[in-house]
Amino acid sequence: MRRRFITVVAAWLLSSLPLAFAHKVPLPAPVIAALQRAKVPVEALHVVVMEANGSQKTAALLSHQAATSINPASLSKLATTVAALDLLGPTYVWRTPVYVDGPVRDGVLQGSVYLRGSGDPRLVVERVWLLMRRLQGLGIQKIQGDIVLDRSAFDLPERNPASFDGEPLRPYNAAPDALLVNFKSLVFQFVPDRAANVARIHVEPPLAGVQFPSSVPLSHADCNDYRSSLRADWADPLRIRFTGSFPATCGEKVWPVAYAAPAQFAARAIAGMWQQVGGQLVGQAREGVVPANLPVAFALESPALSEIIRDINKFSNNVMAQQLFLTLGQQGRSPATWDSSREAMQAWWRERIGGETPVFDNGSGLSREDRVSALGLARLLQFAWGSPTMSELMSSLPVSGLDGTLKRSKAQSIAHLKTGSLRDVTGIAGYVDTANGKRLILVAVLNHANAQAARGALDLLVDWTASQKP
Repeated sequence: MRRRFITVVAAWLLSSLPLAFAHKVPLPAPVIAALQRAKVPVEALHVVVMEANGSQKTAALLSHQAATSINPASLSKLATTVAALDLLGPTYVWRTPVYVDGPVRDGVLQGSVYLRGSGDPRLVVERVWLLMRRLQGLGIQKIQGDIVLDRSAFDLPERNPASFDGEPLRPYNAAPDALLVNFKSLVFQFVPDRAANVARIHVEPPLAGVQFPSSVPLSHADCNDYRSSLRADWADPLRIRFTGSFPATCGEKVWPVAYAAPAQFAARAIAGMWQQVGGQLVGQAREGVVPANLPVAFALESPALSEIIRDINKFSNNVMAQQLFLTLGQQGRSPATWDSSREAMQAWWRERIGGETPVFDNGSGLSREDRVSALGLARLLQFAWGSPTMSELMSSLPVSGLDGTLKRSKAQSIAHLKTGSLRDVTGIAGYVDTANGKRLILVAVLNHANAQAARGALDLLVDWTASQKP
């Protein structure tokens, strides 16, 4: 009788333990060996493998330091996108309303045009071009006044694009904006013209008042580091130059670059594109606020959220994730701030996920402040698996060895995983298909100075997970 009592109590205690400690399985030997080759201690690895449709009391198939809060890098985007699908719905769209203040006579608007940003994460060149054509569809060819850009939907402090890692011209460092035009980035296309011995340069979008070179000499150099051989000069934002050459062996190349004067980008791009479609502007493109009671002429709608999150997760787009994060903070209040967005995200997590509330900084993972445990991310993925928007999230995740940030993965198994990467962080989190047709959740994060050298250990964890038969 006493032995039975002890057995019952022991079983009860085991069931009440946190999942991270309820089922002790050693790390696979090949994973340990890969970490040793990369000179990364096993203490730097945080991993949990569990059933996608399991409960909080279901034991993990593998758990190693799963309850410790760590920097997740871009795995934070999972929390942002899952929360957005839950709170906004997969069909949510951003609207950029356009206002016309004044009558139109003989193709001339006797007044100004106003554009009010709402945080659209994908207001790229093609869609701005459509906006311009719709404006011309109102009979406007010449604007006697100004094009006024209303960015008041977000209230954000100025941010130095070099502050995170000293790389201000990298598009991933672009700051969010209520009227985010083309990610505040230029796209240079280089097309070799061997007959003329030059590479033709095409730039999108055109920027009013900015000079771009139309060509650069060709060279016979190897195409190892064509960007360095171009010797770009970004010192003067109004006159961009290439003082080097372009290797003919490269073929066509596309180089995205964040504009060196980001605060001026939207105004210059809007004015430049209006001129490109044949429009005239007597005034200037400038910042301002839409006058009260001015009716909307038309509104440009973004793609649906279900499409937006594919860009965010498959290609780990930081500024799009930050736009989405700020949109969560804008619901029920305006303007959105970083604090309102953090509060909204934490409140959602407490209600829907529970457990220890993570630290959210900007929603993208491009931060040294974010903190969440591998177990917390696994619980998030369990919630998403049971939600009505599971299919939308799954389709947004890179597929191992096939697309997005997992295209170069050496894992041999089928998995849908978000990746995370910073200088001293690398991780994966998502769903892995097993040989017997089940689907498991895998979260694995390395926080260490040599983390990038240990990516192979994560591929081995994917294959180990796929070999399990829960």
